[in-house]
Amino acid sequence: MRKYLTMVVLLLMSMAVYAQQHSVKGTVVDQNGYPVIGMTVVEKGTQNGATTDIDGNWQLSVSSGNATLEFAALGYVTVTENVNNRAVINVTAQDDAIMLDAVVAIGYGTVRKKDLTTAVSTVSNEDMKLRPVTEASGFIQGKVAGVTVQQTSGQPGSGMTIRVRGASSIASSNDPLYVVDGVPVGTGSYAIAYLSPQDIESMQILKDASSAAIYGSRAANGVVLITTKSGKKSKGPQVNFSAYVGLQNVKRSYEVLNVDQYRELMSEIKGAPVVPEGVTDQTDWFAETYKTGVNQNYQLSVSNATDKMKYYVGVGYSDEDGVLASTYNKRLNTKMNVETELYKWLTVGTNLAYSHYKSNGMISGTGSGRAGVVLSVINTPTYAKVWDENNPKHYWTQFYGANVSTPAENLARTENNYTQTDRLLLTGYAQINFTKDLYFKSTVSMDRRWVHSYSFLDPVSTSYGRDTIHGSASSERSDDMRMVYDNILTYHHTWDAKHNFEVMAGTSATTSRWENLWGERTYFSEENYEAIFGLNGGNKAGIRGNSQGLSKWAIMSYLARASYNYDSKYYLTVNFRADGSSKLAPGNRWGYFPSASVAWRISGEDFMKDITWIDDLKIRAGWGQQGNQSGLGDYAWVQQYGTNYYDWTVCAECNKNDPEKVKWPTATPTVGGRTNIGNKELTWETTTQTNVGIDWSMFNGRLNVTMDGYYKYTKDLLMYVPLPDPNPDIYRNEGEMSNWGLELAVNSVNFDRKDFTWTTDFNISMNRNRLEKLTFKQVYYYSQTSELFSDYCVRMTPGESLSKFWGYTALGVDPETGMIIYEDYNNDGKISNADKHYIGNANPLFTAGMTNTLTWKGLSLSILMTSSVGNDIYNASKIDMVGMMDGKNQITDVLRRWRIPGQITDIPKSGEVENLKTSTRWLEDGSYLKIKNITLSYNITHPALKKANIARIQPYVTLDNMITFTKYSGYDPEMSQYSSATNMGIDWGTYPCVRSVVFGVNVDF
Repeated sequence: MRKYLTMVVLLLMSMAVYAQQHSVKGTVVDQNGYPVIGMTVVEKGTQNGATTDIDGNWQLSVSSGNATLEFAALGYVTVTENVNNRAVINVTAQDDAIMLDAVVAIGYGTVRKKDLTTAVSTVSNEDMKLRPVTEASGFIQGKVAGVTVQQTSGQPGSGMTIRVRGASSIASSNDPLYVVDGVPVGTGSYAIAYLSPQDIESMQILKDASSAAIYGSRAANGVVLITTKSGKKSKGPQVNFSAYVGLQNVKRSYEVLNVDQYRELMSEIKGAPVVPEGVTDQTDWFAETYKTGVNQNYQLSVSNATDKMKYYVGVGYSDEDGVLASTYNKRLNTKMNVETELYKWLTVGTNLAYSHYKSNGMISGTGSGRAGVVLSVINTPTYAKVWDENNPKHYWTQFYGANVSTPAENLARTENNYTQTDRLLLTGYAQINFTKDLYFKSTVSMDRRWVHSYSFLDPVSTSYGRDTIHGSASSERSDDMRMVYDNILTYHHTWDAKHNFEVMAGTSATTSRWENLWGERTYFSEENYEAIFGLNGGNKAGIRGNSQGLSKWAIMSYLARASYNYDSKYYLTVNFRADGSSKLAPGNRWGYFPSASVAWRISGEDFMKDITWIDDLKIRAGWGQQGNQSGLGDYAWVQQYGTNYYDWTVCAECNKNDPEKVKWPTATPTVGGRTNIGNKELTWETTTQTNVGIDWSMFNGRLNVTMDGYYKYTKDLLMYVPLPDPNPDIYRNEGEMSNWGLELAVNSVNFDRKDFTWTTDFNISMNRNRLEKLTFKQVYYYSQTSELFSDYCVRMTPGESLSKFWGYTALGVDPETGMIIYEDYNNDGKISNADKHYIGNANPLFTAGMTNTLTWKGLSLSILMTSSVGNDIYNASKIDMVGMMDGKNQITDVLRRWRIPGQITDIPKSGEVENLKTSTRWLEDGSYLKIKNITLSYNITHPALKKANIARIQPYVTLDNMITFTKYSGYDPEMSQYSSATNMGIDWGTYPCVRSVVFGVNVDF
């Protein structure tokens, strides 16, 4: 009887529980009526939840009809709905324009965007889906105030030059530090060359010291934090495929002299070649050299997540053939992120990235007389052919004494070269949750690069290969491994729903080992060089035919951060990092980098509650110190010596008549002279920065404004300082530099209706740079930009900004003599070096970017514009294009050259080297406005696609770098042969930037 009674009681209890449960379902759509995929629907106060499927549908059994549901997803305003015994709840999710609750990555942690106290900028994830860039830094261009991104070369794989709030260094790098998934991967374009842009989830740029100082001695130039994609909850695995194909060509060409015009010019120049009569035009070298480049990219990814595990796996291939033959960049990449909750208190994960990429370039940054390809297209006379008819395997060389080589031959100089890199990044981590407020995360990362650089020049086809070195080959292989060990303890807690406190402390250690092998051979057989591969075919290796290198360094760091805010109104954050580097001498290895920031959310005050048009208003201020050690060699402080090598094939004391007196050298190396001057006082550069900013959101997120002002002061600048012969240069902390600037970013929703939306992102920034102090030497010269004479166009001295041009003011052509008139700047009655002065500045007055996005139903149009105003360009290429000094062909501008007394013209007489002096003649306004990117896309959703498990197909077409408004006469005003802070804005035979048309598609399954 008791048994049956127990069963009845249990049955009644289960019925009561069932009666309390309530089933509810619905659909979630966005403001345009499209399904929202992957939105989480959670019963408030429980772990009970569901996720919307590809149609935006969801279904959930809740504890009762009085339950409360929360609908949440990144990029949308969180929606709260009371069930109220309803069976169907349909929700429209609004885009979160300001995303104040969005999580933003900061150094060794995250924070809600509304709680930021520092200058951190975020690049929208939506921008990344439709920008067909091959390197991640391209996403930043025109998007972030205070960050300039330039495509200084069109060469495939060349990357972009990034400056965060100007240049802070002279001899060290000015590139920001890249941190991918918490792992510092280096500076410069090489650091992220392995990474597929399609694998990126978000990018944050830490601009001020109070945000970046947590990275200590590597953060003086800002930090770019990149977070790659991870799995998100869905009904099943999410499969995404993207592909695009682009066609590229050079943006412009130049008209050059035909044979008759060229012959006439040569007759005016003393010592120039004499072109025989009867020679005719044979080759259009622009058409022969430049071609249509093709850029392809394919990416496939699979991801998903459950309550216990999430994963993302992606694989991609990129292939870019340049507009100049034999230039290319190819990349195969894989990415895998996996995270598993083994227990409630233990989560483990791994991030793996492997990439194989290979590229080849050509000779640039020099004139055609030294095989520069770009200028040889112009300087090669049109009577030349590609191949020598009398020697079919030889490129054309019959130039009647002119020092010219064809672009075909110059490209052949490097056509067999390549650099091939295999890079593996492997990270494993474990997080222990002691309590809900206290957790410890330990991470171990390996970053390993295997690089193989190979070159081969055959002994037949080119004149340099035949006559100078008889063919050559070289091979270099290097193995670079860096290990990073991070151990971070974090505690956060909230008291009384108003006191929010977080503290983080830990250690970070980095070790590095680099090793390489190098070999070179010359003197190859003209008959058998194709049969004997590489170095094996060469017969001469010199005194040293091969070499080996080995280098190590390490950094040990201690770091901490504490943050507190009261009622999300008053904020305080303090950071500290101590770095000890093996690159510095014992006793001088440790550097200390503190920072602090405060913020006041004015909109949280009671007196602001009635001002409904202000959503959020916050002012903030920060101060901090950052370091720069990228200029330090691995053994920078150590006194180093060279090595003397001897030719063991040469007899030192030979006497053929007395064999006993024949003495051969032992041929063993000896210690040579000093290669540097050891400096035990070396330390890293230190930049102190103060930042003041305001964040302002209005009209329900329709207008958002961020303004910042900053001042940076760098001490202990690292520089090579020349000493009197025979001493080598000394590397020392030499000077001081300042930067100050203003930034403004505005985001607005201009029009928003059910079917049509128009948004604008605008940013503008200015930076002023000044070299404040040099200790040992007060004047430096940079950039010799002509092979005809020894002269430099950049001068650096205290009181001036970097990259300022130095030379004469050219006042025009003297009608009586045909010579350039130079200004007597010091009024001493003669023209001399004393008349040189600052004639231009490569630094712009300001830069700006603006993106307008218009959407109508499924159609979307995005237009990105970038601009630079007030910067000058030193067009050194024109010295070879209109210099008229030797046997080089010229552009048709020289047809209006001075020929008779009294002639009024802007082109001087030919054959006079005095007309080529460094002067304003070669200086041009580099300001520009570019319609950098135009992308038109369309979202295709249809019931027929859903049956095939396709949620969306998004075709698009992109015009990139297509329209430029500028007065600059060169290929592109963005171009610069050098990216160093001391000689920017110089165009000298640089690989031209290209314009492209891209056709692409994104498919979500």
